[in-house]
Amino acid sequence: MKNWTDVTMTIYPEMMVYKNKDEKKPKLTVRATHEVNGHYESSIYMDLHTGTHIDMPLHMLPDGHSSDEFDLESVNGTCIVVDFSLEESHEVGADFLKKYEIQKGDIVIIKTKNSYDHMFNPEYDYLDASGATYLENCSVKAVGIDALGIERSVPNHPTHSILLGNGIYIIEGLALKDIKEGRYDFICIPLKIAGVEGLPSRAFMRAIEVK
Repeated sequence: MKNWTDVTMTIYPEMMVYKNKDEKKPKLTVRATHEVNGHYESSIYMDLHTGTHIDMPLHMLPDGHSSDEFDLESVNGTCIVVDFSLEESHEVGADFLKKYEIQKGDIVIIKTKNSYDHMFNPEYDYLDASGATYLENCSVKAVGIDALGIERSVPNHPTHSILLGNGIYIIEGLALKDIKEGRYDFICIPLKIAGVEGLPSRAFMRAIEVK
């Protein structure tokens, strides 16, 4: 794909996973080999929130909908990348987001210091409730971040609740190391899985030329 940058985390057994939980690490099993079976086949076991993925409302809201009602349009279109990576704070709040011209219908992608971590950092940067409320008030379509969680052990999960409760999908685990702030075309295509709370996805970005 010419001029498109793949911003998907690579899936492999020892990849970075949330809180280093073993149950979130992908497990690949070879079921058949050329030597024994005359062909090669393998299987994968993977948590739905491993690597780049989209959270459905069901993930945090008891009455939230599952992937059966997922709207693909909501995670594709024009995005704006905001760069928080040089900030000393870990909380991406409303005051920071107000620096950017976020428009109605934007997909907001948050780049942070997380993009440069090679191992899971329990002190990762995240979007706080004030930031989530600000983005909801901006009527954005979706919010993405380079963390494996959009918030960090906050009671009652307000960031998830504010966004997912207002129809704003959350894309976690984006690989943004080589992405600069600005406007991009954004493609995010999840696996088509019925009745689940999270969808592993492939994501791409292409810079929009300023005329």
